[in-house]
Amino acid sequence: MFWSPARTNLRIPERPCWPTRKSVAHFWGDSLTDILNAIVLISNFVIIPVLTYGSQLALGALGITMVYGILRFANFAHSDMMAFGTMITVLVTWWLQSLGVSFGPLPTALLALPMAIAVTIAMTLFMDRTVYKFYRRKRSAPAIFVIASIGVMFVLNGVVRFIIGPNDQRFADGERFIIKARAFKEMTGLGEGLAIKVSQGLTIGIALALVLALFWFLQKTRTGKAMRAYSDNEDLALLSGIDPEKVVMVTWIIVAALATIAGTLYGLDKSFKPFTYVQLLLPFFAAAIVGGIGKPVGAILGGFVVAFSEVSITYAYKKFFKYLLPENWAPDGLIQLLSTDYKFAVSFIILVLVLLIRPTGILKGRSI
Repeated sequence: MFWSPARTNLRIPERPCWPTRKSVAHFWGDSLTDILNAIVLISNFVIIPVLTYGSQLALGALGITMVYGILRFANFAHSDMMAFGTMITVLVTWWLQSLGVSFGPLPTALLALPMAIAVTIAMTLFMDRTVYKFYRRKRSAPAIFVIASIGVMFVLNGVVRFIIGPNDQRFADGERFIIKARAFKEMTGLGEGLAIKVSQGLTIGIALALVLALFWFLQKTRTGKAMRAYSDNEDLALLSGIDPEKVVMVTWIIVAALATIAGTLYGLDKSFKPFTYVQLLLPFFAAAIVGGIGKPVGAILGGFVVAFSEVSITYAYKKFFKYLLPENWAPDGLIQLLSTDYKFAVSFIILVLVLLIRPTGILKGRSI
């Protein structure tokens, strides 16, 4: 051999180390794990909260849209009606807990709910007889009803704060989680744990059952058809023999029940604080108007649109992108479009944009 690298002091470059089949499998295994971790993370902090909060907003917006569609005014007292019903649930729950009554793994508040619905219906019918009926007889303009509802709102707000106080009240008991994060990690071996609270599962399940029951009632029963006819054309409905007082009474009963259930589910998921319920009025109206006010399907759709907007805009995506991007591309900041302190501002922006661009909403409801 006339030539040798040792004689010429030349160094042969090292052959590149091609990835073996084992390392490729390891690479794809790590990537899949990171993708699954990202999916679990976004489920924990965006998807499940959106479904829960959207269900609560949908129930609240249904009440708003029913009052607007049938009684023809924007009820500003709706969130305080919800707070009143939740307050009764809290008080009855505390009373049952003091007697040692529980509902096993489920919250005791579910046992208190029927009594709270009955009391809230009685209060709502009392307000209708003493306030709104007077203006109905005079055939007052919708603006007068709106002003009257603002008066009812202040009265209910004062009553709730006087009875239970302005502070945060917790009344949830029973099991807290359906799936715990630690148990999910041990089961799957992932770094992120999926946690689903009992209150979240109850909210989604009860909201779905209520919506189906309400649509069956409106479509199949005689009273429901009378309510729809009264909503479409009041004069024609009166000529066909529909009792307007019965329609009004049934409307208030449904609205009071929806408000109490929505408020209780919201309180179980977060906590009960009267001022927080007042703040919910804006997302309720935004959801009802986005979907198309007067349209029950639109209220449900709008509830989830508003919930998705609020949660997705205020979530910090830093950890989510760390799972999906290469390590040297990982973001340093929080990747959060808006602070959670301004969550309700999202509803306000959506409300203004819809009123400016499409006042009838997605499903072409009535214009404000």
